[in-house]
Amino acid sequence: MTRTPTFQKKKKHDKNPSHAPLMACVNFPPPRHQTKQFSFTRHSRENFPLPRFRAVPLHYHFKIEKILVIYSNRPDHDHRFQTSRRPVPSCPLPNPSRSPGRRHRSRTTGHPRRVRRKTRDAGRVSGGGAMYVVKRDGRQESVHFDKITARLKKLSYGLSAEHCDPVLVAQKVCAGVYKGVTTNQIGELAAETAAAMTASHPDYASLAGRIAVSNLHKKTMKSFSETVKVLYMHCDERSGLMAPMIADDAYEIVMKNAACLDSEINYDRDFDYDYFGFKTLERSYLLKVGGKVVERPQHMLMRVSVGIHKDDIASAVRTYHMMSQRWFTHASPTLFNAGTPRPQLSSCFLICMKDDSIEGIYDTLSECAAISKSAGGIGVSIHNIRATGSYIRGTNGTSNGIVPMLRVFNDTARYVDQGGGKRKGAFAVYLEPWHPDIFDFLDLRKNHGKEENRARDLFYALWIPDLFMERVQCNGQWSLFCPNEAPGLADCWGDEFQNLYHKYEREGKSKKVVSAQALWFDILKAQIETGTPYMLYKDTCNRKSNQQNLGTIKSSNLCTEIIEYTSPSETAVCNLASIALPRFVREKGVPIESHPAKLVGSSGSKNRYFDFDKLAEITSTVTYNLNKIIDISYYPIESARRSNMRHRPIGIGIQGLADTFILLGMPFDSPEAQQLNKDIFETIYYHALKASADLAAKEGPYETYAGSPVSKGILQPDMWNVVPSDRWNWSAIREVISQVGLRNSLLVAPMPTASTSQILGNNECFEPYTSNIYSRRVLSGEFVIVNKHLLHDLTEIGVWSPILKNKIIYEDGSVQKVTEVPDDLKAVYKTVWEIKQKTIVDMAADRGCYIDQSQSLNIHMDQPNFGKLTSLHFHAWSKGLKTGMYYLRTRAAADAIKFTVDTTLLKDKQQTSEEEDVQAKMAQMVCSLNNRDECLACGS
Repeated sequence: MTRTPTFQKKKKHDKNPSHAPLMACVNFPPPRHQTKQFSFTRHSRENFPLPRFRAVPLHYHFKIEKILVIYSNRPDHDHRFQTSRRPVPSCPLPNPSRSPGRRHRSRTTGHPRRVRRKTRDAGRVSGGGAMYVVKRDGRQESVHFDKITARLKKLSYGLSAEHCDPVLVAQKVCAGVYKGVTTNQIGELAAETAAAMTASHPDYASLAGRIAVSNLHKKTMKSFSETVKVLYMHCDERSGLMAPMIADDAYEIVMKNAACLDSEINYDRDFDYDYFGFKTLERSYLLKVGGKVVERPQHMLMRVSVGIHKDDIASAVRTYHMMSQRWFTHASPTLFNAGTPRPQLSSCFLICMKDDSIEGIYDTLSECAAISKSAGGIGVSIHNIRATGSYIRGTNGTSNGIVPMLRVFNDTARYVDQGGGKRKGAFAVYLEPWHPDIFDFLDLRKNHGKEENRARDLFYALWIPDLFMERVQCNGQWSLFCPNEAPGLADCWGDEFQNLYHKYEREGKSKKVVSAQALWFDILKAQIETGTPYMLYKDTCNRKSNQQNLGTIKSSNLCTEIIEYTSPSETAVCNLASIALPRFVREKGVPIESHPAKLVGSSGSKNRYFDFDKLAEITSTVTYNLNKIIDISYYPIESARRSNMRHRPIGIGIQGLADTFILLGMPFDSPEAQQLNKDIFETIYYHALKASADLAAKEGPYETYAGSPVSKGILQPDMWNVVPSDRWNWSAIREVISQVGLRNSLLVAPMPTASTSQILGNNECFEPYTSNIYSRRVLSGEFVIVNKHLLHDLTEIGVWSPILKNKIIYEDGSVQKVTEVPDDLKAVYKTVWEIKQKTIVDMAADRGCYIDQSQSLNIHMDQPNFGKLTSLHFHAWSKGLKTGMYYLRTRAAADAIKFTVDTTLLKDKQQTSEEEDVQAKMAQMVCSLNNRDECLACGS
């Protein structure tokens, strides 16, 4: 762009430099990867970017592309517009007729002439000197743009040549190259450029991931054993003391078997991660030294495998290959900590309040802090804490109730994060609805109200007995009891609970009696406003648990999929892994060794099938691994070790169920998908039982096996009155278990898989897609992502275009009203907002008979109201679900309020009495109780 200054009448400046003209630092044009955001405050900690800037008087009328900083050296200059760490550099005033490298008019002829002078700034593009890059070893080398293109072409193997153009990416990268740029910066820019083009085709995300991985490979060692040595020899820079990041035993095993382990690693598999999955690994999972990543993804997987299996090298190698080929993944704490000096590999901890006393409360709080420090999520039950106003014999005072106590837990969760900054601390608090502080409990997460009555960093859950649901259904009264005055309600379930509750009612021990529907009304209000409390059904959780012989189960965990017994002396623990279901979709006639690691889209689905035999094999391996983790894991508190060693529960989950349906061309709510859903979980449960029985034959059953339902021949389908299919030999497995028992008390627990599913490029757990277009944020920025399967299918039929992308964005990620999308694809690509939530609940119940723990079931409801929400909760309860709801996910109305609406009418509407509004909502709720199916039919 030509920037020709127009001269103003020359003004004389006196010798006082404070009267010099204002100056601007101007970028011609700005290198994208070096432009920084500034906070122009007195205490700004940002550095001022220096490359390729020129000082130009503001009275020159250039077509300036971007002014980054304007400053003055006048006495009245406001110094808030300076950075504090590095001051804005002093720019010498150029002679207007001698401005460097610009065309100016000759004073004599008026014709343009070029004024040249040497540049001192090595970072400038214009001026003297050739363009160069700085290599990783510090050498300077002339820029060869064809090298950039060649590298991107080389990394584009196997990608669609028609839809993924590495040359176009290279052109955009070359436009941002400047003199003195490092090769590492070029790689980062190339990856970000390709990632930004993902909305054009999903192959760009793969290309971006390959570029980022290639960049990492250039900065890290190829040898796994050498990498382990570097991590083991790590020193704390501040103290100079040894601070090994690898455990002694793991280091010795790796050194002893270095040749074998190094030869087994296949670094090509690193290139299977897309950009966003790799960035998740890089940010939180790969080990770092001095803030720099030293592990490759394959190193991490081998570290985890050796950390689990120790001297059993054959099993370690087998586990490595299965994870490396993306058949399954262990949970985040296992990936974080396996093979390290403190291998805390468990995800979930369940703890009950040790005692209703200062000592008991603070002992529990201390244990929660220790667990959170070690990257564990926590579920804590507080049913036994006395209510507000209850008498305290020791001090002759009265209790302040649960709210002040929970504020202390809230601050602990904020202070003690998981694993030193890897994840935030997270506590879920469980309370039964007969507790007198239940109304205050429901308000704790709300956005309004007195701050001293809020604890918004905790998560809240209800542990609901059947009696409460029955009272709501019949519009009965509900009595609230202080556990200090009416003890034992938290320690029993079923008929025993109902008998004790009725006894206390007859004795008049209630602190307060309320309408059951009024309390239900407050529960719904809290859920619509905050998405919580979670809904778990106490009697169902106990009735259908294989741990019911231990005592009453009092809570679930942070994510509502773990149902385990706790006591003051036992903290329940669970170790998790998830199986990547899309990997088991195979193409007919293609050998497994040459089968592509990733299939995309529903086109070709008629030639695909689901490989149940491979699923059986992987389930067995996962069961063996999780059982080993119980023995080698570090336990932050002794009560956790005691519980896990006695009962040995594990939790096998899944990810990518929605992707699996798409690959097979099945709409999520179709009968075919519902049948596959059941078949998958039947296979997982059966082969987890089989593997656990094999372990029991070698090592003996778990300590508390005697008296459990499974010891009496009662399996999970029996508790649901469901007869399994004849796909697997159930009579044979029952016979084996009756002879040898099981090594693990619990086996299956489909958990949310937010991070690990992003790493493997799958949709989360068993959920439908929430949108077909969304944004994904990484450290380098925010990127628009289109459902890769949809984009592939629309590209295949030749209708994908930027216009179509904008239509999908306009429709909030839905394709149902987009005319270019065929009807068969509209059915396959329904979002969760377009699937009846009754179907979601029914599918949860279908697989529930093969889940001996529970499942993290989210409910998605577009513009929820009391009627729809009530009918859905009662449907989930009547279907026998243990977890009725994890989070309530809602979204605002799609239509914005029109500016032409008369706002005075809106104000008149708002003057309706609050009592009338409440009565209307209650009537809506009662209607839904009486006509549940009708309300569900009109629900989202």
